[in-house]
Amino acid sequence: MKQQQFSLQSRLSSFGYAFNGLHAFFKQEPNAWIHLVATLAATGAGIYFKVSVIETVALVIVTGLVWIAEIFNTAIERIMDFISMEKSADIEFIKDLAACGVLLSAITAMATGAIIFIPKLF
Repeated sequence: MKQQQFSLQSRLSSFGYAFNGLHAFFKQEPNAWIHLVATLAATGAGIYFKVSVIETVALVIVTGLVWIAEIFNTAIERIMDFISMEKSADIEFIKDLAACGVLLSAITAMATGAIIFIPKLF
């Protein structure tokens, strides 16, 4: 396999592909908007409560984790639907695992938010 030479143009193009994916994600996935609202709420709460740098880092990490999990979940679901639209226990299991990843990342983010914000409310 021939190794490709580094090209600034090809690197810039890869960013374009990523932004195309982000645009498609928001256009086709209703959950993207739910995550956006949650992200904005957490950001607003962080500003309002003047969270520390370490708390900000924790919020950025768990928020990013949720976004990444949801995007991978969407990709996995689309791949599985492309492979077969017929009912298959194996495909359902794969899709359920991907959805579980989103659920666990969201629970982690909510727990982190609770640890940070509940003491500030009282």
